[in-house]
Amino acid sequence: MLLYNSTFIGIDPTSGHKSFTYAMLDRDLNLLALAAGEMEDVIAFVGGQRSATVAVNAPAGVNLRLVRERLKKSLPAPHQIRTGEFRVAEFELRERGISVSGTPASTAKSPEWMQLGFELYRKLEKLGFRKYPAENEPCQIMETHPHACFCVMAGSVPLSKPSLEGKLQRQLILYEHGLRIKDPMEFFEEITRYKMTKGLWPIQLLYLPEQLDALVAAYVAFLAVTKPWHVCSIGDQLEGLIVLPVKELKEKY
Repeated sequence: MLLYNSTFIGIDPTSGHKSFTYAMLDRDLNLLALAAGEMEDVIAFVGGQRSATVAVNAPAGVNLRLVRERLKKSLPAPHQIRTGEFRVAEFELRERGISVSGTPASTAKSPEWMQLGFELYRKLEKLGFRKYPAENEPCQIMETHPHACFCVMAGSVPLSKPSLEGKLQRQLILYEHGLRIKDPMEFFEEITRYKMTKGLWPIQLLYLPEQLDALVAAYVAFLAVTKPWHVCSIGDQLEGLIVLPVKELKEKY
């Protein structure tokens, strides 16, 4: 049962200046928090919530070579090697034109941000968080993928994330989906000839790429609990399911 004071948290472990960026929404999609911190900061913040659903932008498990096992009878050896680099969920996304990184078969071979994600899942599970979907559990955790989220919400691959256009596009997508965040169209209202000649761009009206990734993850957590018919999960439970903010995926993006 959804508690009235439930919160929805998105965590992104790929920020450059801090280990994590995290965002929190309430059930009315108000932005309650948007910050960056180290592991202990995130655990303290999440652990202080009475009822929370958390979506993490990192793999929940290592690659168990399930794709290779499923396809080894239908693909020649060279293709089996390439498919073995991806988990089932990652392979399914790439088959649809959504480019995502593969997850290695061991923690030791995983990049630092993935290792941080693995540790985060472990710590949250120790706090009592259960893997989504967990009926009647006040604290749940799930895996999502920000680039895939923006692809399915836009209906196509979005513009480059670090670019001005890419940030505007992602922020507008979130705003149009009801998140009570800064209206990105105000960016254009602040632009004048004088400001342009002086190089005074209203960048403060736009969120950073890692903040947008954390925000979309929080939105996935919100949908998964309040409107579960508006999300889908792909992949294999053994390796980790990726939850996305759409009822069903298109064949190609």
